[in-house]
Amino acid sequence: MTDSIGFLGLGNLGRPIVTNLMDCGYRVSIYNRDARKVDSFVARGATRASRPADAVPLGGVVVSLLWDDASVESVVRSEDFLTRLGQGGVHVSMTTLSPSGSRSLMALHAKHGSTMVEAPIFGRPEAAAAKKLWIVTAGQTAAKERVRAILEGAGAQGIFDFGEEAGAALTVKLIGNMLIISAVASMTEGLALARNMNVDSQSVVDMLTTTLFPAPIYKSYGSLIAQGKQSVGDGLIAAKDVGLFKATAEALGSPAAVSGFILSLGK
Repeated sequence: MTDSIGFLGLGNLGRPIVTNLMDCGYRVSIYNRDARKVDSFVARGATRASRPADAVPLGGVVVSLLWDDASVESVVRSEDFLTRLGQGGVHVSMTTLSPSGSRSLMALHAKHGSTMVEAPIFGRPEAAAAKKLWIVTAGQTAAKERVRAILEGAGAQGIFDFGEEAGAALTVKLIGNMLIISAVASMTEGLALARNMNVDSQSVVDMLTTTLFPAPIYKSYGSLIAQGKQSVGDGLIAAKDVGLFKATAEALGSPAAVSGFILSLGK
């Protein structure tokens, strides 16, 4: 493997993903707002980019894993980012965007002859390090085929494709996150009752996740809640993602009562 790719964003998920890509042999050019986070990767052979466009291989593939619509749009519209991506270039967006925001960004890429592929992630940083991520995709078929090996190298244990329609993969991501956060809220309330009744929380989790709820989300988050390491909704991420779910649902006339209730828990 000798392919060169760009990578934007060294957050908690970005760091293990870049590590995986470099372990696979990719030559990676990295941009991060806090340049100090790039140092350890440069020591391993990565290239430091001083601005987002400098991380983009001409006509190649660049991966972004940022915070929200605004941060991704800011990068895409910065200086000569789209010009460098150019004809045939592919931008893999792993950020949890709004479906409408992704639709606009895909159209903007198309105007410049490039393609954006949605590839949001299910998995915590430890899952990324263990190469146990689940990735959902949407976008042009040829572009998805081109970047599939990159997604596998990033740490995907499975990739689920949802066609070419803009926003499709992100809709799945928002649904998944809403269900996860709903489960966290329910488990937090249930285990609080256990503690107040002097019943061991971890024992409750162990029993329920080997019988009624043998699912990774209940096992992993249940243990974190039992240990006091997880709060309802996981803070800013929950507020952002559940907020995106609610806004998207309301715009389409879909029910949003549960997402509204979860958002109220964080106030």
